[in-house]
Amino acid sequence: MSSFAQKHKKLERNVTLLAVAAFAVVAVGGIVEIAPLFWIDNTIEKVEGMRPYTPLELAGRNIYMREGCYNCHSQMVRPFRDEVERYGHYSLAAESMYDHPFQWGSKRTGPDLARVGKRYSDEWHVQHLIDPRSVVPESIMPGYAFLAKRELKAGDMTAHLKAQRTVGVPYSDDDIAKANDDLFAQADPEADTADLLARYPKAQARDFDGNPAKLTEMDALVAYLQMLGTLVDFESAAPQEIER
Repeated sequence: MSSFAQKHKKLERNVTLLAVAAFAVVAVGGIVEIAPLFWIDNTIEKVEGMRPYTPLELAGRNIYMREGCYNCHSQMVRPFRDEVERYGHYSLAAESMYDHPFQWGSKRTGPDLARVGKRYSDEWHVQHLIDPRSVVPESIMPGYAFLAKRELKAGDMTAHLKAQRTVGVPYSDDDIAKANDDLFAQADPEADTADLLARYPKAQARDFDGNPAKLTEMDALVAYLQMLGTLVDFESAAPQEIER
């Protein structure tokens, strides 16, 4: 028996020595994996088109989380052929860079929503939330008709955006100062939204719930859903075919 084999046999028979050696190996491996992260600014590759949520979209996202929509709907298209063909381009890490917390989900009682934006009309979303089976007969989703009746009380969006900025969301001072006005303007068809749309590219400004006289929780949730998956232009990012 070689000297190496003898030493290895001794290591295997000594529980304490084996535990120390195993800890040392795991520690070295962990340091090799983690240490480089302290020398890079960001682990997420930036993607053109991504922006922070508008105050109305953020309020809608809060309602989405409050009602537990993430329990049945994921927001992460995995890079598998069946998922890409059904839902669209696989999800990019950058698409969740402003999510606190992220909404990837771990269960799909209902379909993935990462690419649901603009796939259906506002009217469809409203009807689906009021009476899911009226548009999807096989749905087991509960109804959320109360959202159309409940006035949106999002609180002070200025404070909300300030809190988001402390965790890295790049809201400007102008965004924060105008947050409460932006909340109402985005769902008001009579409002001047030129400045809002300039600060939040690809934002959709209109009455979302069919009742322009009142800002409701339905407005906010539909605004959030209609934004999902619409910010990144995947067609322009796709590889170009070489002419032969």
